[in-house]
Amino acid sequence: MTESPVISTFDDQAGVATLTFNRPDVLNAINTAMAEAFLEAVKDLKEQPGLRCIVMTGAGRAFMAGGDVASMAGTPEHTQAVINSLLVPLNEAILLLRSMDAPIIAGVKGAAAGAGLSLALMADIIIAEENARFLIGYNGIGTVPDCGGTWFLPHKIGTARATEMMLLGRQLTATEAEQLGLVTEVSPEETFDEVLAATVNQVSNGPTRAFGAFRRLVDDASGRSLEIHLEAERQAFLKASETADFAEGVSAFLAKRPAAFSGQ
Repeated sequence: MTESPVISTFDDQAGVATLTFNRPDVLNAINTAMAEAFLEAVKDLKEQPGLRCIVMTGAGRAFMAGGDVASMAGTPEHTQAVINSLLVPLNEAILLLRSMDAPIIAGVKGAAAGAGLSLALMADIIIAEENARFLIGYNGIGTVPDCGGTWFLPHKIGTARATEMMLLGRQLTATEAEQLGLVTEVSPEETFDEVLAATVNQVSNGPTRAFGAFRRLVDDASGRSLEIHLEAERQAFLKASETADFAEGVSAFLAKRPAAFSGQ
């Protein structure tokens, strides 16, 4: 039986889902089967009770080397059909993931290039192994970034740096990416799994619903006026105040003890 191009696992006790891109022989380049498997896995997570955190990783030596460019060669009609077979399910999956409350953490080893970079940027936190490399890469094939690359990259590192990466095809080391704010933390290879697990543990034990509201506020901030955003913050605060985690957080604060959030 052929193994799925996206492996999805769920730790019931921790509430942690892990999505692993699984085409290691081609550095996890996305083809249609992977795009469709990714969407199905994300749809399943949308219905998963007790979800507290989502981790994205790549099997083998790379996070993801981008799209399967070889499959796009041919007539314009063929090329456009292939592009749609990739981007329609990927775009739906990205929007679904960003609509969930559970924070997303990308654990990046090796290359995160093209669509792989875009999907890593979709995460709220990126933990990179010290030999990781980040490349937008689309200038080399004469097209534009996809999977949210032109949205996420400027949000992470600013318009000027994003433009530089897109126009010059600049590759970032893990350290450079951390300095620019693209990466949250860089770890040596021997401690990478430990650092990633510690970050996942911290986030998965947080106030999950508040985290989701926080992400939505940040995502929407640049597209609206301060007046409208202040009102959105007020409404989000009021909604958060109805949660069990808010009650626990206030109680813990008053008792001067660590909060034990349940994600509810």
